[in-house]
Amino acid sequence: MKIEIQVENIKCGGCAGTIKKNILSDSRVEAVEVDIEQGLVVIETKEDARDDYSAALLKMGYPETGTAEGIAAAKARAKSFVSCAVGKVDNMVKK
Repeated sequence: MKIEIQVENIKCGGCAGTIKKNILSDSRVEAVEVDIEQGLVVIETKEDARDDYSAALLKMGYPETGTAEGIAAAKARAKSFVSCAVGKVDNMVKK
């Protein structure tokens, strides 16, 4: 099953790497693709757990488009900034 979730705050490969790493940690997930330019996360999964993946993305700072406003949106941006930095460091360490 393919689930597509349009999200906010994806800025770079570090963001994409963090999303992939965290979503792939779910045993139901078979593959994850992140389109940075489109802000799209595509999850190949064994079962329909869209709400679980959307909640996981929000926790990382990448809320589904249109779901976070005001303070919640600001918190998500701050989380995504940290997530982005962690992803960049992880990519540097792997090289």
